[in-house]
Amino acid sequence: MTRTDRRDAETDRRLWPLVGLVVVCAFFAGIVALYLVAGTMTANVTDLASTATLIFLVAVGFVVKWHLRIRSTAHAISWCETAIVVGLAVAEAPLVVLCTGLGVGIALATQSLPRIKAAFAIAKNMLVASAAGIALHLLDWRWPPDDLASMVVPLAVAYSVAVVLDEMLTLPVIALDTGTKVHRLFLDDWSLRVASALVRYLLILGTLSILVADQWLLVAIPPLILCVHLAHAGQARARADQQAWQRLARATDALNVVDLDKVLSTAAVQAAELFSTNLVEVELNDPARLVQGNSDGVRYDGPPTTAPTARMRTIVALPLTGADSEDSTGTLRLCFTGPVKLSEREHYTLRTFASALCTAVRNAEAYQKLTRDAARHAQQAAQDALTGLANRRRLMEHGAELLGRRHAEGITALLLIDLNHFKEINDTLGHAAGDEVLIQVARRLSAAAATGDLVARLGGDEFAVLLTTLPAPAIATHRADTLLATICEPMELDGMRISVEASGGIAIAPGSGGMAELLRRADVAMYQAKRSGSRIATYHRGRDTADVGRLALGGDLPRAVAQHEFSVSFQPIVDLASGEVLAAEALARWQHPDRGRLDPRRFLETVERSGLLPAFADAVLDQSLVAAATWAEAGFTLPVAVNLSPRSLLDPRFPSAVLARLRAHDIAPQQLILELTETLTISQLEVVDQVLGQLRDAGVRLALDDFGTGCSSLSLLSRVPVHELKIAQSFVLAMETSSEAVAVIRSTIDLGRSLGLTVVAEGVESEPQRRALWAMGCAAGQGHLFTRPMPAHRLLTALQCGSDGRPGVLASPLHDEGAVIHLAQSRRAAGRGRPEMMPHLPA
Repeated sequence: MTRTDRRDAETDRRLWPLVGLVVVCAFFAGIVALYLVAGTMTANVTDLASTATLIFLVAVGFVVKWHLRIRSTAHAISWCETAIVVGLAVAEAPLVVLCTGLGVGIALATQSLPRIKAAFAIAKNMLVASAAGIALHLLDWRWPPDDLASMVVPLAVAYSVAVVLDEMLTLPVIALDTGTKVHRLFLDDWSLRVASALVRYLLILGTLSILVADQWLLVAIPPLILCVHLAHAGQARARADQQAWQRLARATDALNVVDLDKVLSTAAVQAAELFSTNLVEVELNDPARLVQGNSDGVRYDGPPTTAPTARMRTIVALPLTGADSEDSTGTLRLCFTGPVKLSEREHYTLRTFASALCTAVRNAEAYQKLTRDAARHAQQAAQDALTGLANRRRLMEHGAELLGRRHAEGITALLLIDLNHFKEINDTLGHAAGDEVLIQVARRLSAAAATGDLVARLGGDEFAVLLTTLPAPAIATHRADTLLATICEPMELDGMRISVEASGGIAIAPGSGGMAELLRRADVAMYQAKRSGSRIATYHRGRDTADVGRLALGGDLPRAVAQHEFSVSFQPIVDLASGEVLAAEALARWQHPDRGRLDPRRFLETVERSGLLPAFADAVLDQSLVAAATWAEAGFTLPVAVNLSPRSLLDPRFPSAVLARLRAHDIAPQQLILELTETLTISQLEVVDQVLGQLRDAGVRLALDDFGTGCSSLSLLSRVPVHELKIAQSFVLAMETSSEAVAVIRSTIDLGRSLGLTVVAEGVESEPQRRALWAMGCAAGQGHLFTRPMPAHRLLTALQCGSDGRPGVLASPLHDEGAVIHLAQSRRAAGRGRPEMMPHLPA
C-alpha cells in the first residue's frame, strides 16, 4: 500500500464514525418507511407510476450538481432536496423516503464513488426526506391544497428543514475529509447558497402550482429546471472568479513587505488559501532555502536537503521569474494529496502570484543588502579608524540617547582628555610613534573604564569618556582621576620608556542643551585645567565666560527686536557639477552696537530662552521671503532655506503663521525650505509631528541640517518627513584627512539616495572637495568656494553677473559641455537614483 493509499485509509477511518451514525439513522428511517408503505400501498399502475416518477426525479436531482474543489478533493452540491420536497408535497412521506434512497442509489450506480461516499449520500438524502416529511406532517399538509396561498408557509418550512439538515450533515463531513474548519465552510459563499435556496423554493412553488392547475403543463418543468441550473452554475462560476481575483489581490498585497522571512511565510500561507492546496513549497536558489507551509502556517524553513519529504499525488511547479527577466530566483510548488487539474483561470492566477512573489523576494533581498551596507557604513562612520574607539559622532549619538531617557539611572558626566606635549612626540619620534601612543592610550582607557562607560577619540590627541550611572557628582572626579592616572603610567615605545601627561575636564550633564552643551562645558573645564596647571578641573558656571556673555545678551534682546538689529545674509546652494545656483540659505546676523556682528551660535539659545523667539523668527522669515520675491522679479526663481528653531515646532500656530507670510509675499510654499536641527526629546513630542505634517502637506520643503553630528539620527528620519539632508561642515572639512569623515559622507549620500532625499554638502571650500563630493554622488553644496554669505541685493548682483558671462552661475562647470566623462562606480549608481532637489536642478 502506498503512502497516499494509507493517507486515504486514515481519512476514511476519521469519517466512518460520523458517516456510520448517519447511515444507522437512515436505516431506521427506511425500516419505518417500509413498514408504513407496506400497509398502505397497492400494486396498481398509478402507485407504480408514482413510485417510478419519484425515483426518476430524485435520481435526476442528484445527478444535476454544482461542482467545487477543496484542496485535492472534488465535491458536488446537488438539487436533490428540491425533488424531495416536490415528492413530499404530492405523495406520502414514507414512499418518498424509500424512493429517495432508491433514486440516489440508481444515480450512484452510474458513477464510480468510494463506498463511504455512496453510503453517506444515500443515508443523508433519506434523512433529509424524513425530516422534511415530518415537518409537512406536523403542519397538517394535504394534497391538493385548498388554494395556492396555503402552500407557501408549509413548503417554506419543509424546504428550510431540508436545506438546513443537508448543510449540517454535509459540511462536517467535507471538513473532516479536507482538513478545513467547519465554520469557514459555513461562511464561504453563504450569500450564494441562500440565493440558490430561494430560487429552488420558487421553483418548487412553481412546479406544484402547475400541477394544481394542469398536469400536462409539467412538460415545461424540465426546460425551466435546466435554465435555472445553467443560470445558477454561471452565477456560481462568476462569483468564484470574482472571489479568486479578490483573494489574489489580497495575497499579492500581503507580499508587500521588505522582510524576506515574512515574504516567504506569507507566500506559503497565502498560496495555500488561494489555491486550496494541501502543501505549498517555496524554494530559493541562492542561498538554497526551502519553506513548506499550508493555510495553518509554516511547517518547515531551512535547507532543502534536510526538509521532510512531502509525498503528494499531484505537484504543480512554477519557476519564480519576473516579467522583465528569465533568471529564476527559485520555484513555487503547489502540492495535493490527490489528483488535481487546475483550471485555466487557476493557471493564470498561479503565474500572476509567482511573478509577484519573485518581485517581493528580489525586493526583500535588495533591502537586506542595503540594510547590511548601511549598517557597515554606520559602523565605519561611528568608529575611529586608528584606535577602534567610538568617534565623535558615536559619542554624540549615544550621549543624546542617554540624556533623552526620562528615567535614566544615576548621573551622567563627561570627561574630556587632552594629551599634553603630544606634538613633541610626533616631531621627535615621528607620526608612527605618535599613532602608537594614541593606540596605547586608547587601550588603557578602555581597560580602566567602568562597565557602561563609553570611551571615544574625538580627533588628534583628544579623548572623551562618557561616565554613566554615577550615584553622586563627586564620584565623577574619582573615576576621572583613576583614568588619567592610568594614562600617565610609563609606556614602552620602540625600546624607550616614555611618560605621557594629560589634562582632563569634567562636566555633569546639564538640564538642557543636550550633548552639545555637555561637550562644551567639558571643553571649558579642560582648558581651565590646562591654564591652572592641574590635572583635572570640574566645570563651574561662574567661570564660564561664554555663559556670562549670553546672560548679558539677554538684556539687549528687547531693544534688538524693537530696533530691527537682526539682519539676514544669504549663502547660495550650488549644483556641484554645473555651478548653477539652486537655492539660497538665509543666515541670521545680529548687528550688536557694542559687540559687532554676531552669528546665531552666539545668541540663538538666548533668544529661545527669552520668549522673543516668535518675533525673531518672524523677522528672519519676512526678510527671507522679501529677498526671494525680489530675486523672482529679476528672473531668478530661487527657493530660500530658513533655519528653524526646535522650539518653534512646539507652537501649533506656527504652520498657519508661515503660510500667511507666504501668501502675503506671493511666494509658493515649494519655494520655502525650513531647515531643522532636531533633538531627541523634542522629536518625540506629538505636537512636533503635527506641525511638520501641516507644513509638508502645504508644500513647504523640509531639510535636516548637520546630519550625522549627533543632533540627528537615522531613527529621526522615520518621524520627520524631510526632503533633504545636509552634510555637516565638519565632515566636509575633514574629508581630505579623515577616513571616518569620508565614510560618514558616503553613508549619508547612500542613505539619501535610498530614501529619495536630496543631499547638500556644507562648508565646501576647495575644488578638490567639490570634485570628491561630486564623485561620491552629492548633487549640491555650499561654502566659501562659491561665495561667502552676502546681503540679498549683493547676491542678486552676483547672479546677474554670473560666472564667465552666464547669469545664475557662480562657478565654472566641472566638465566642458559635450565632454565624455568616465564616472566612478559610486557616481554612476548615484546618477541612476538621483532625486530632484528643487526647481531648476539640471538633469
